[in-house]
Amino acid sequence: MESHPDLDNSSALDAFGQLLSIMEELREKCPWDRKQTMESLRHLTIEETFELSEAILENNTEDIKEELGDLLLHIVFYARIAFEQRSFTIAEVIQALCTKLVYRHPHIYGQEEAEDEQAVKKNWERLKLEEKENKSVLGGVPHTLPSLIKAMRIQEKASMVGFDWGNKEEIWKKAQKKMQEMEHQNISDARNLEDAFGEVLFTLVHHAKLAGINAEDALEKANKKFIRTFQHVEQQIAKQGKQITQSSTKELMGYWKEANQQVASK
Repeated sequence: MESHPDLDNSSALDAFGQLLSIMEELREKCPWDRKQTMESLRHLTIEETFELSEAILENNTEDIKEELGDLLLHIVFYARIAFEQRSFTIAEVIQALCTKLVYRHPHIYGQEEAEDEQAVKKNWERLKLEEKENKSVLGGVPHTLPSLIKAMRIQEKASMVGFDWGNKEEIWKKAQKKMQEMEHQNISDARNLEDAFGEVLFTLVHHAKLAGINAEDALEKANKKFIRTFQHVEQQIAKQGKQITQSSTKELMGYWKEANQQVASK
């Protein structure tokens, strides 16, 4: 990969200034950019965030750089709209961020000490509670987060104030117990079954946290593996001149086993 010299602050500021000028011009002259609102951009921002997430999982540096640029564009776009509405400016956004970072790092900019990462996190959550006057440690978790990520975040926040159900082994036993209950109690009521299944998932997410596993990343890697394997099955069926719907379950499972062996060998 081609090496790049470190950018100094003046170069970064020049590039950021150019971006602000381009954004201003686009809002004045481009019909699409002029039409956008915060509401119309929201779903696009979510999409860009997931594209960045995928690039990170794929460890694709060029894609990461591009997706970071797309997200930066969205931040500048929102700030430009707010400026036009006389709500706030991009300078206020950046200054508020700087103020927050200094306030929430008293071990760097104040007199407090933090010996390790856990201490830093606990200080962050404590200061966040004081700053926002939240009534709950979990108050800052967005309601619209995907459920798996939400489970990870609320467990992490609870853990920061010393709330944990036990160690990794204890949590694993709890997950196994809940799965056995689902299997042997023959839960017939759909709602009770759904509740029990949700508890199993929630417990497994907690076990993953204690094991140092990012549950979201682990599931996404499993998704990608399934897609690769399934597409291999489709390719083998196509080589036979058939549609996948014309194949028997036994034939499909045979190709699936073959594909799994190929994936495992890579």
